[in-house]
Amino acid sequence: MSKRFSFPRLSGMALAAAAFAAPMAGHAQDTAPARPALLEGLLSCRAITATDARLACFDAAAAAFDTAEQQGEVTVIDRVQARETRTRLFGLDLDTADLFGRLRQDDPVDAIETTLTSGRQDGRGQWTFVLADGSTWRQIDMERVTARVAPGASVRIRQGAVGSYLLSVGGARSVRARRER
Repeated sequence: MSKRFSFPRLSGMALAAAAFAAPMAGHAQDTAPARPALLEGLLSCRAITATDARLACFDAAAAAFDTAEQQGEVTVIDRVQARETRTRLFGLDLDTADLFGRLRQDDPVDAIETTLTSGRQDGRGQWTFVLADGSTWRQIDMERVTARVAPGASVRIRQGAVGSYLLSVGGARSVRARRER
């Protein structure tokens, strides 16, 4: 499902490349990751004053970028795709991975709404919920689930305090839950 961009749209592609081709480990959240060499090479073409040389530089940089994208060395997504990915990953602890680079601060996901595929209760009375998006959430408190847990029921999960999540089935009282998968 990768998008192909023509050369004139390269400036939009460069922003996404900076966010997703950057190294993923060892960066503090408040420091911008270093731009990858592939992007720096592309941007350096702007400094060339001779028209033919600048065009040749852009052509070579665009070809290198296209090859890297086709080989899976760089992934290009837009803000909508980043939001969809953050929604799918909601509840997983990915803060240290810095997957979203500069796009990370835009439009954070504080809650998701989906439907229940199945629910089962363990011997201690705690529930495990499998949702339509494929995620699995496990109840971590001992509160009673007051809603009827049945396939197709609406589920809302929102962020709580100190990294916790509150899951509500059918609009009933929320229980604390943790994403397992």
